[in-house]
Amino acid sequence: MTALSRAAAVLVAVGVGLAATPLPAAAVGPASGIRSATSEQCTADTKVTQTPPALETLQSDAAWALTRGAGVTVAVVDSGIAANPHLDAVVVPGVNLVPDGTDGSGRTDQYGHGTVIAGQIAAQTIAGSGVQGLAPAAKILPIRVYAGVSDQVREAGFGPSTARMAEGIRAAADRGAQIINVSMSTTEKNGALADAVAYAAERGSLVVASAGNRDSDAAVEIDENDGPRYPAGFSGAIGVAATGTEGTVTQASIHGTHVRLAAPGQQIASTWPLGGDCVVAANEPATSYAAAYVSAAAALVASAHPDETPAQWAYRLEATAVRAQPDARSNTSGWGVVQPYDAIVLVPGSGLRGPQSPFATGTPTATPTATPGAVAVVIGPGPDAEAILTATGIGLAGLVALGGIGVLAVYVSRRREETSPRRQPPTGRGLYGREAGE
Repeated sequence: MTALSRAAAVLVAVGVGLAATPLPAAAVGPASGIRSATSEQCTADTKVTQTPPALETLQSDAAWALTRGAGVTVAVVDSGIAANPHLDAVVVPGVNLVPDGTDGSGRTDQYGHGTVIAGQIAAQTIAGSGVQGLAPAAKILPIRVYAGVSDQVREAGFGPSTARMAEGIRAAADRGAQIINVSMSTTEKNGALADAVAYAAERGSLVVASAGNRDSDAAVEIDENDGPRYPAGFSGAIGVAATGTEGTVTQASIHGTHVRLAAPGQQIASTWPLGGDCVVAANEPATSYAAAYVSAAAALVASAHPDETPAQWAYRLEATAVRAQPDARSNTSGWGVVQPYDAIVLVPGSGLRGPQSPFATGTPTATPTATPGAVAVVIGPGPDAEAILTATGIGLAGLVALGGIGVLAVYVSRRREETSPRRQPPTGRGLYGREAGE
């Protein structure tokens, strides 16, 4: 077994999870139908023929009718990004902050984690494979900040480091990345890390970070208790929890005030550093992969709204996420499960509920609570589906029915004034969604 294969079964230190072993050969995932091989069997020739199930949950087809992420660079602050045919056309020269003698552009990945993250964001389709990223027209900037998590690697000084994490965020911002994915976390409220997130925001970059995983046996900081993780918990960053195959955030994710969004984090089909495909996080969700999908969603929003600020991109994602209570943020799933299409087409206005708006036309809303339960993604008509259809110009006759939904009146009137071509939205989730079983 190679070092890369052994690494696939452990969690990345400082709270990041490569998370679990891919499915056994010919096995079928409990809810996705994804088939793959074990990490030892994933090679340059391994192909996952099914489309990643997360793409449907994340409204990919509807979002791609508007944008595929062109013009946006997403930095992956991680273990590097290896050569892979899904990625070679989208990865730009990066930087290697690990003094281990490997190439300076960040294209070495001896651990595998960064390559998986990059594939979730921007993998291109290739013959024989269903793997594709959520923002396939975005560019990927590798920022290599650690080499692995083994005792030998850490003793050599090449393991995860809060200092290098902060340096990596700054390097990404300096190189013009609009979105900075940091699938790492620490319990330390580190000043240098906070300064790096603020530095990125000042330069027009949005930091998306993992909320942390319960299983931290391989972490530098062994702490399975709920509570803030960083950089997710700093102002200017989005902390992301992971949903499992049932569409809810499980106990595998660390819960806390730092959680602002949730996204799929289990049964992840993506690119593998040996050159082929693989499926990771087969047994339980990992926030590393959830953060990657939110970074991709943020790239789609940034591409569609290039003149807006990182805070406004974040607001779009949070205001339109699927949640049980429109005014309530949860320590489990934040503002809910991210929905990129809805975030792109949102017309900010004073009638919208949820997080406080950074747009000039927005007004403060009710102070969110931290008590609601986990949110489930529900496929099928939601309670406000008619409102969303009307708002995008699909059913003008439905406007009359909105008289009893005063909170969406401004949203509807502004949406009808749009001059851009109308496209059919995905069915059923609406602006706020609902819990499973309702």
